[in-house]
Amino acid sequence: MNRRDLLWNVGSGLGGVALAHLLGRHDLLAATERLRPRADLNGGLHHPAKVKRIVQLFMNGGASQMDTFDYKPELEKRHGQKFDPGAHVEAPTSAPGNLMKCPFPFRQHGDSGRWVSSVFPHMAGCVDDMAFLMALASKTNVHGPASYMMNTGFLMPGFPCMGAWVSFGLGALSDNLPTFVVLPDPRGLPYNAKGNFTSGFLPQSHQGTILNAGAPSPIPDLFPASPPREMTRDSEREGLELLARQNRRHAEAYEGDSRLEARIASYELAARMQLSAPEALDLAGETEPTRRLYGLDDPVTEDYGRRCLLARRLLERGVRFVQVWSGAGGPSNNWDNHNNIPDELPAIARKTDRPIAALLHDLKARGLLEDTLVVWSTEFGRMPFTQGATGRDHNGGTSVAWLAGAGIKGGVAYGESDPWSWQAARDKTYCYDVHATILHLLGIDHERLTFRHNGIDRRLTDVHGHVIAPILA
Repeated sequence: MNRRDLLWNVGSGLGGVALAHLLGRHDLLAATERLRPRADLNGGLHHPAKVKRIVQLFMNGGASQMDTFDYKPELEKRHGQKFDPGAHVEAPTSAPGNLMKCPFPFRQHGDSGRWVSSVFPHMAGCVDDMAFLMALASKTNVHGPASYMMNTGFLMPGFPCMGAWVSFGLGALSDNLPTFVVLPDPRGLPYNAKGNFTSGFLPQSHQGTILNAGAPSPIPDLFPASPPREMTRDSEREGLELLARQNRRHAEAYEGDSRLEARIASYELAARMQLSAPEALDLAGETEPTRRLYGLDDPVTEDYGRRCLLARRLLERGVRFVQVWSGAGGPSNNWDNHNNIPDELPAIARKTDRPIAALLHDLKARGLLEDTLVVWSTEFGRMPFTQGATGRDHNGGTSVAWLAGAGIKGGVAYGESDPWSWQAARDKTYCYDVHATILHLLGIDHERLTFRHNGIDRRLTDVHGHVIAPILA
């Protein structure tokens, strides 16, 4: 009998694993060894931390910076004219058109006077809590590599994402919930699919746990079917003892392979989650004002609002890193607005605007923003000239991201794009700098968080990265 059949026949699926975990906690199994996470380093790994937990809001597809947060009067003056910056101009998927102004009015908001377009009326009220990166560039204008770069620090697949590095470096805040949770758009996974949430060459126990927030069972197969009638408690215990011995032998024979340990750890976590997850994922106990705050009363905002509210519940129950995605991979249902900025951008912006503002207000009201970091980002920006009639093509030259919460100086901006928002002009940043800053706030020196792989001491920031000190409180 192979190991897979053994697991199925004597373990009764996840129910047997749950029983094994409970028996093991009470020393009722033969000597078992559990994979334990690294020490709970809430105070930081290398220096005192200001951030304990993170929620990353990723706008999949390339949100248009000059139509959201990067106000450019020059585009209004030269609307419809040929773009001639004095340098070669090209677009990745189209012939460059004429300059196009933002089709939405911009206004200044907050004490900081930050310019925000009308597509984000709710987030505009939060600008004094945000620190903006106004010249965030990418080394590519292709979705897949750019998404890898923003999530893993590399253009190629196979490298651990930021959530996995944080899990590896700091470990769990809770024994009963995952350390790193991903809430994808229900319309589909983003570009690169699960590659954006991977643990790469880190132990597999650090990869993201995907929750389908809108599904009847957000965690598939968390609860087992009824065990076979012929299985007794004694036979199940004997089978689990045998399985534990087989697992230990296998682990000893393949010391460098983390897959078995990761699977054992995930089964034990699943057993504990049978008690903790139903309560964490149940929004029925939330008050009606809270549900309205997140937009659960509006079909447009209900989905993203549900996931933002779920993110808050997970954070306050001990999940360290939550990633909430907006937009699926592919030519539609995302921020990849090639065809019609006036129609496509407001539609997806409206889905996220109210829930994101609600998340910031809710975290602050509950005191969670004092040690929680909120990050809003995308893989690259858009071009200042048209694609077709009113669309915009990919642009790796500049984009906008913002951070809010613990350790962040609200109401400030760092960097500036050129007059057309075509290229970064001053204080250019890359994902390496964003990652270095986030790790710094978590109490981690990005140059010292390394993992030996194929003879190289790998790190999230590769050989790059500087902490962006001007945005820190």
